[in-house]
Amino acid sequence: MPSEIYDKTAAATGYIRTKTSAQPKIALILGSGLGVFAHHVKNASAIEYSEIPHFPRTTVVGHNGRLVIGDLHGTTLVVMQGRVHYYEGYSAAEVIFPIRVLKQLGITTLIVTNACGGIRDGMTVGDLVLISDHINLTGTNPLIGKNDSRFGERFFDMTEPYSQKLRNLAHATAAKQGFSMSEGVYISVTGPSYETPAEIRAFRTMGADLVGMSTVHEVIAARHMNIEVLGISCVTNLAAGIQGRPLDHRDVVETGLHVQQRFAEFLTSLVGQVAAE
Repeated sequence: MPSEIYDKTAAATGYIRTKTSAQPKIALILGSGLGVFAHHVKNASAIEYSEIPHFPRTTVVGHNGRLVIGDLHGTTLVVMQGRVHYYEGYSAAEVIFPIRVLKQLGITTLIVTNACGGIRDGMTVGDLVLISDHINLTGTNPLIGKNDSRFGERFFDMTEPYSQKLRNLAHATAAKQGFSMSEGVYISVTGPSYETPAEIRAFRTMGADLVGMSTVHEVIAARHMNIEVLGISCVTNLAAGIQGRPLDHRDVVETGLHVQQRFAEFLTSLVGQVAAE
């Protein structure tokens, strides 16, 4: 099975390389309603996920399902315009398949973004928050099963899943643009139902500041392959029991659309800073 997975990622990578000769070192994953950043990429080659062999296809509103490879201020990068989720019926191993393909394309840095619910007191809808750490409450790990050493070691360190160096760059970039970013712990659940108020109270007790249905499996896979990671959450709603009204995915997408221009400008500047390191 490990060899089969590696062969499938190699086939996907090979197909992508028939569409572009670009050699990206930085990759971005864009969450719900945040896909507009991809429009800033110049000389872009856009590839539908459905075209790429073995690549999982997203079924969620707000996720375009395209791979965009091109240039941004002299930096070559690859952008995932949308992701797949465990709750869509994919296995955890299938969820991380794109990350393994990105690694084979040559990336060394991953910027992962998501839409999330705000748990911590004082958070407001539209806040951009750097992920400092995470709690995996999905009940599984995407690396369960036989290990393929071509991806990484069987046992690997997760002391710093989200790079302190990249977080420092993000803080400095935000300051130059006139705003500040807080940091928080992201807790990942399976979904697709939103959490209950009792669950949110429990998550707060566990030390979580943000809650969502993505990201953590991707980050585990990235760190397994020694990819440096920066995580950024956009608070698109306050968690259950906080805002006093039912949660609706349309609100998540609309908030993402509302902040996406500011978010895109921030990411554009940040990518330049990361590339210069």
